[in-house]
Amino acid sequence: MCSPEESLKRLEEVFSATLARINSLILQPLVEAKPSDPQGRECLRLLQQLHQSSQQLWEVTEESLCSLEERLRHPDTVGLESLLLLRDTNHVLQVYMEYIESYTSCVVVQAFEKAAKWRRDYWPGQLKALRKILWGLSTHGKVGTSLAQALRQPLTNHVQHYMFLLPSLGDTIEESDPARELVVHATTCFEDLQSFMKQALDQAVATQALWDTLSSKLRVALCTPARRLLQDSQDVPVTVTPLPVDRVLLFDDVLALLQGHSVHTFDLKLIWVDPEQDECTFRLLTPEEEFFFCSRDPQDQVMWWYKVTQAVCQALRGKKDFPVLGMGLEHAKTPSCRSTGAYTFLAEGRLCQATYEGEWCQGRPHGKGSLKWPNGQNHVGSFCQGLEHGFGICLVPQASEDKFNCYKCHWREGRMCGYGICEYGTDRVYKGYFQEGLHHGFGVLESTLQAPHPCKYTGHWKRGQRSGYGIQEDGDRGERYIGMWKADQRHGPGIIVTQAGVCYQGTFQADKMMGPGILLFEDDSLYEGTFTRDLTLLGTGKVTFPNGFTLQGSFVTGVQKGLHTQGVLDTAALPPDPSSTCKRQLGLGAFPVESRWQGVYGPFRDFVRAGCPGAMQEALLGFHMQSLKELRKSEQDLCSERTPPDDSVGRMEDILEEVLQHREPKALQQCLRKALSSSLHPLGKLLQMLMLTFQATYAGIGANKHLQGLAQEEVKQHAKELWAAYRGLLQVALRRKGQAPEEEEDAETRNLQVHGLVLPLVLPSFYVELFTLYLLLHETEDRLYNQGITNLSLFPDTKLLEFLDVQKHLWPLKDLTLTTNQRHSVVRDKCFLSATECLQKIITTMDPREKLEALERTYEEIEATVSRVLGQEQKLPMDDLLPLLIYVVSRAQIQHLGAEIHLIRDMMYPIHTGGLYDFLLTALESCYEHIQRNDMHRLLSCRDSREFR
Repeated sequence: MCSPEESLKRLEEVFSATLARINSLILQPLVEAKPSDPQGRECLRLLQQLHQSSQQLWEVTEESLCSLEERLRHPDTVGLESLLLLRDTNHVLQVYMEYIESYTSCVVVQAFEKAAKWRRDYWPGQLKALRKILWGLSTHGKVGTSLAQALRQPLTNHVQHYMFLLPSLGDTIEESDPARELVVHATTCFEDLQSFMKQALDQAVATQALWDTLSSKLRVALCTPARRLLQDSQDVPVTVTPLPVDRVLLFDDVLALLQGHSVHTFDLKLIWVDPEQDECTFRLLTPEEEFFFCSRDPQDQVMWWYKVTQAVCQALRGKKDFPVLGMGLEHAKTPSCRSTGAYTFLAEGRLCQATYEGEWCQGRPHGKGSLKWPNGQNHVGSFCQGLEHGFGICLVPQASEDKFNCYKCHWREGRMCGYGICEYGTDRVYKGYFQEGLHHGFGVLESTLQAPHPCKYTGHWKRGQRSGYGIQEDGDRGERYIGMWKADQRHGPGIIVTQAGVCYQGTFQADKMMGPGILLFEDDSLYEGTFTRDLTLLGTGKVTFPNGFTLQGSFVTGVQKGLHTQGVLDTAALPPDPSSTCKRQLGLGAFPVESRWQGVYGPFRDFVRAGCPGAMQEALLGFHMQSLKELRKSEQDLCSERTPPDDSVGRMEDILEEVLQHREPKALQQCLRKALSSSLHPLGKLLQMLMLTFQATYAGIGANKHLQGLAQEEVKQHAKELWAAYRGLLQVALRRKGQAPEEEEDAETRNLQVHGLVLPLVLPSFYVELFTLYLLLHETEDRLYNQGITNLSLFPDTKLLEFLDVQKHLWPLKDLTLTTNQRHSVVRDKCFLSATECLQKIITTMDPREKLEALERTYEEIEATVSRVLGQEQKLPMDDLLPLLIYVVSRAQIQHLGAEIHLIRDMMYPIHTGGLYDFLLTALESCYEHIQRNDMHRLLSCRDSREFR
C-alpha cells in the first residue's frame, strides 16, 4: 500500500501530464487563431490569459512534484515542511484561483463556443485523443461544451484528490510535530478553494445565462468578462423605492437597476448599506442617491441585505478572495469610511460634472481627496460630510488663457475660513483671514511686481471689503494712506504720506477729503485748511512758514495756472515752536493704539479662548507654504499631498508644557526668546504678523519723522499684547494640568513685565524702522551735534580738557605715553580711553537696558580713572562729571546720539525712572545739548583761530 506522500507524488505526475496534453491539444491551437471581428479578438485575449494561467499551473505542479520527489529520496534529511503544498500554500492557491478566474471569464462570454467555430474540422480528432486521459469527456455534444469540460474537469478532480490525501498525510504525523500544523492549514485552504471553485463556476454559468435574457442594448451596457451575477430580483423578488425599477441585478462590482431598456448602475465601492433594518426594508446610500430595498417576504429581504453587504465588502477588498461569498461574514457590515476610486457627480448643483477621488464616509466625501471640474477647476484637500473642510488648495480658471486664481487656505463647511494665501489671476496676492469665503479680519492684498498699477493694502477687512484700520500704498501716486476704512473706501480719520515727504492729516468720507486738515511740507511749512483729493490747497486756510511768517486767506489751484491766494502775509510773527512744526506728530489720539491692530490680536485671543486646540493652530495663525507659482506648474504639483512640518496637536502639547516648566524669571526669559524666534510657535507667528504691519506702515514711504509717535506707542502696545498672549497660554497650560489659574496681574506688575521682559525681546524686530524714524525726527539736532563733535575732535587731549574746564588735578596725564621730544599738548585720543570704548558700545545693541548698562560702565570707568589719578576712591559731583562726560562723548563720536538718547528714554524700564540710569541718561542728554549749542560753536571758532594763527 502506497504512503500518502507517494500517492501525492503520483497525483502530481498525472495532473502535470494532463495539463501538458491539454495545452498542446486545445489551448495552443486556440491562441494561434486570428479572428478578425471585435468579439473574436476579445475571446482570443481571454483564451490567451487562460493559456498563461494553465502554463503557470503546470509550472507550480512541476515544482510541487520536485519537492515530493526530494522528500521521498531523502526522508531522513528532508522534512515535510519542504513540500511546496505545505511551505507555500498561499502561492499555490493563488495560481489555482487565477486559473479559475481566467476559465470562468471565458465561460461568461461563451468564448469556448465561439472558438469552436474557428477550426471546425480540427476539434473532433483532438477530443478523441483527450478522451483517453479524461474520464467522462463527451465527444458527441457541442464542441464548445466539450472544450469547457476538458479545461475544467482535471482541475476539479485534482482538488478533490487533495481533499482526500492531505488529511491522510496529517494522520501520519504526530501531534507535537510542527509539520502537522502546516498540513492542517493546507487542508483548510484547499477546502475553501473547493467551495470557491464551485461558487465561481456556478456564478459564471448563471451570468452567462443572464445575458440571453437581456436586450442587446442592456447586454452591451452590462456584459464584461470579469463581471459575475450574484443575485437577480427575478429569483428573489425585491422592489426599490422611491426609484421606478423593473428588475434588480446584483453583480460583484455594480448594482444595476433596470427600467425598460435603460439601466442605472452603482459602483459597489460607493454603496453604503445601513446596518439597521426592519422586517421588510433596508436602506442604501450612494453619493447622490438614497433608496430602499423592500420585500414582502422577510427572508427575501434578509437575503438581499446579506448579499449586498457581502458584495460591497468583497468589492472593497479589491479582489476575489476568501472567505467565499455566502460563507462567514455573518455579522458583516459595510465600512462607513473608505477610500475608493473616482466618482463623477451628475446631479445639478455646485458639484455637477465634478469628479471626486479620495476618502468617503456614508456616501459623502470625507477626509483627504480631490475634486476636478471639466472647466479646469481643482480642489485638493480635506473634506467633511461632502464639503471642503480643513486645509485645501483650489485652482479656479479665469477667462484669460493660463490664468488661475489659486487659493491655499483653510475651509469650513465648503467656504474659506481662517488663514489663507490666495494668488489671483489679476496679478494680486492676498495673505490673511477669511470668513464664509470672503476676506474678513486682518489681511494683506498686494499686487505683483509685474502689475501695471502697483498697490498694497495691509489692514482689516469685513465681508470682502476694506473696513477698519488699514494701510494703503499707491505706487503710481507715490503715497501711503494710514487710517480708517469703510465699505472699501477711505472713511474717517486718516493720514497721507507722500514720497516727497509731504504729510496730510484730516478726515475722509466716501474716499474723499472732507472738512479741515493739516498739511506738513518737507521744509516744515504748515498749512491748515481744506483740500482736494490730490492734496491741492482749496478754500480758506493758513500757511505757517519755517521762519515764522504766516499767510492767511483763501487758496485756489487752477489747471496749469498754479496756486492763487488772496490773504494777509504776517512777517512780524515770532518763529514757531519746533515741537509744533518740525517735530509735530500725526495720528496720536486719532487711532487709539489699543484698537489699531485688533484683527491681528483677535485670532490669537480666539485660539487661547478655545483652549489652544492643535487642530485650530494652523487655521488661525497661518502656515508655511511653498511658492504659489510652483503650484501652477503642473497638475501633479496640485495633487501632491501636503506634508505638515509636524503634528500640530503634539506640537501644541509640547509648547504648553514648556510654558508651564519655565516660569522662573531667568528661565521665562529664555523660553520667551525661543518662542518669539520660532515661526512654528504661536507667539513667534504673532510677532511675525506684527512685524509685517509695522513694516507696511513705517518702512519706505512711511519713514517720516511725523509718524515717530505712532510707531513708538505701537511697539509698546505689541509688547503688551505679546505678554497677554503668553499669560493666556500659561492659563491654558494650567487648566490642562488641572491646576488653579494664576491670579490676574495688577497694572503695575504687568507694566514692569512688559518693559523689563518682553519689550527688550521684541524691540529688535521693529528696531530698523523705529530707529529710522528717530533719526529723521532728530536730524537737525544731530547735525549740530556732529558739527560740534567735528570741531572738538581737532583738539589734542590736554587742550580739550582745558577747553572743557576740567580741573587739572583730574587730568590722567599718566595715561599719555610720550615718544622722544613729544609734548603732552599734542597727544590725542589717549585720555579716558576705556570710558570712551564703553560708551561706543551703546550703538552695538538694540536693547535699551543694555544701552543704559553701557552708559553706567562709562561712568564707572570715568570714576575709576579719576580715582587712579588721585590715588584714592573718588565720587564725582555733577560739576566735575559733566565736563569729563562731554570729553568722553566727543571722543566716542557716536553719530546719531540724539536719536539714541530719545529712543532709550522712550523705551526705558519704568522702574529706572528717578534712579541712577535716569540720572546718567539726563547727564548724557546735557552733554548732547551742550555740544550742539551755538555759543559753544562760536567759542570753538575763536579758539581755533588763536590755535592755528
